[in-house]
Amino acid sequence: MLTVDSVVKSFGRRTAVDRVSFDLAHGEVLGFLGPNGAGKTTVMRMIAGRLEPDSGRVRVHSHDMAGNRRAGQALIGYLPEGAPAYRRMTPSEFVSFCLMARGHSGADMRIRRDLALERARLGGEAHQQIGTLSKGFKRRAALAAAIAHDPPLLVLDEPTDGLDPNQKHDVRALIREMASDKAIIVSTHILEEVPAVCSRVILIDQGQTLVDEGPDEFVARSRTGRLDDAFRNLTRQTITGVLE
Repeated sequence: MLTVDSVVKSFGRRTAVDRVSFDLAHGEVLGFLGPNGAGKTTVMRMIAGRLEPDSGRVRVHSHDMAGNRRAGQALIGYLPEGAPAYRRMTPSEFVSFCLMARGHSGADMRIRRDLALERARLGGEAHQQIGTLSKGFKRRAALAAAIAHDPPLLVLDEPTDGLDPNQKHDVRALIREMASDKAIIVSTHILEEVPAVCSRVILIDQGQTLVDEGPDEFVARSRTGRLDDAFRNLTRQTITGVLE
């Protein structure tokens, strides 16, 4: 579903991503881990077509994201960093707007909107202005917009950021529910996400891939103390979350 082939991205003299490569298939949930500033968000933006790599390629299904971006983006549900949304819209209006921008209308649009709002557990907040909502509910509104068109590839940048423990549980349950017929990449700096939702883990630091393995191997690496600099750069609290 997704091929990231030796992508490089620099900003001025700083190389944010340095020859990162991986494939992702239907049924996989890839945990894309790394400390803050590791290059995770830059990779996610290149996958979503928000940035073009300086070199290398990103393909979604058969579509090159530089040469055929619109076709590739039609297959992607993207939750960006910070979950941006129009503050004066309600989540219901925002999801409707995003669906209409993708060509949905009428009863089809309303069915998709209502299902997405329900799956994101927005409840009564679905009809309050987004600007008045908590950080957690703002993120849920953006998540509902990302999944509403039922894309085969989900690119979720920090989907549980700002959520309380119950909300995190709900979002992780939703990811597991959707995993059977989608390819999902979840960017996070929280190690406890690995055993909760992931079938595979990639760890990057300073723009380079350090680890690409299964979640059991990854957790075992933490438990045995085989920690490199990227692990040590993560907080003690998140490492403890895995060990517990």
